[in-house]
Amino acid sequence: MQGFKEFILKGNLVELAVAFIMATTFAAVVTEFTAVVMGFIGKAGGQPDFSSATIAEVNVGLFINSLITFLIVAAVVYFFVVTPYNKALERYKKEEPEEAKPDDVVLLEEIRNLLTARPTA
Repeated sequence: MQGFKEFILKGNLVELAVAFIMATTFAAVVTEFTAVVMGFIGKAGGQPDFSSATIAEVNVGLFINSLITFLIVAAVVYFFVVTPYNKALERYKKEEPEEAKPDDVVLLEEIRNLLTARPTA
């Protein structure tokens, strides 16, 4: 029973569960956003669903729908997830103070630099 408690209470498991829940919800939002954009494409082009489009009697409509959906999802993920994440990461990294080296390490580095700068005869 103790092993099960440790497994359940591990931080990674909880983080993964939260990530899965958030991703599922975000997927629903992106799906609906894609439907809205496809609706606007339909208003502009006169056909929101390309599933019946054919080229030389070959149905390419489903591929066109999938391609447009992929591009919309990629744009949403990039502009609403990746870009804000990268900006937050940059801001976080800038705020981290640089760790100071211990005095003995600084002294040894100075000695090393002096010895390497010394002319050899």
